[in-house]
Amino acid sequence: MSIAPFIKEIGRGAAGARSLTRAQAQELMATVLDGGASDLEVGAFALAMRMKGETLDELAGFLQAAQERCLRIASDRPVVVIPSYNGARRLPNLTPLLAMWLAREGARVLVHGQPQDPGRVTSAQIFHDLGLPATQGEADIVSAWARHEPAYVDTALLDPRLQRLLDVRRAVGLRNSGHTVAKMLDPCTGSRSLRLVSFTHPEFGKLMHAWAERDGVDAMLLRGTEGEAVADPRRQPRIDTYIAGVARPEWSVAAQDGVVAELPLLPREIDASRTALYIQAVLSGEKPAPAPLARQVQLVLGALSALGAPARPLDRRA
Repeated sequence: MSIAPFIKEIGRGAAGARSLTRAQAQELMATVLDGGASDLEVGAFALAMRMKGETLDELAGFLQAAQERCLRIASDRPVVVIPSYNGARRLPNLTPLLAMWLAREGARVLVHGQPQDPGRVTSAQIFHDLGLPATQGEADIVSAWARHEPAYVDTALLDPRLQRLLDVRRAVGLRNSGHTVAKMLDPCTGSRSLRLVSFTHPEFGKLMHAWAERDGVDAMLLRGTEGEAVADPRRQPRIDTYIAGVARPEWSVAAQDGVVAELPLLPREIDASRTALYIQAVLSGEKPAPAPLARQVQLVLGALSALGAPARPLDRRA
């Protein structure tokens, strides 16, 4: 099936483009993921949506198509789902620290992303240097959870069709709707998931809040660190938590105002090996944890309790 009729609607430029209905968006993404569109059409789709910008209905339709095709991971307890698709360029990527800290406190944590990204330090690379390689299937994920470790899954295993859409970026040089969908994806079944979703642009943040409210999502939304869903270690960002689409202020926090009086001790180099050493030092208590990250851990654990996860006192060593 050709997606040319859809491209005709969305490709008229920022002023003339028409938005798709949720059903149309689902059909479009399903066709793209199932290989029903040519490479030229997929590139046109990626660029047209980049210029137009997605509506809430379009994102919901795209997400539904991706959800129906991704690997399903069974859990009888709530899971913290952390998408990791940006990596680090200037600050250390502390998504693995957040994931390991939560797992140590008894939370089931699933991180998904790409193994490499030119010019960035990915969570996959840091997990590897921490001795936590990518899982190869559901059995590995269950084993990681049993050891109170986060499970990391490559997108190529989660959904190779979605990975192919993400790879279009290497050809056209821009992110596309697939990257947005990946951040919203919930691969878990059998129990509820708390999705940690970051945003960098205020417009996208508004869309994510509207999505959480309208679709009854369990989510923690924040302006993350360089696009990663982890609190900036230098200054407390605003964090908004939704349970079944309802804003929960008790597990949210306002952005820090004023001048930062003291900066945390962070590694000077942000490569995977030195970031891994820093993470180990924080988890062992050798180095202090950044206060914003400690606060995020508390908020996530509180939100998990509302989803039915067993409560466990926070380990104060870090």
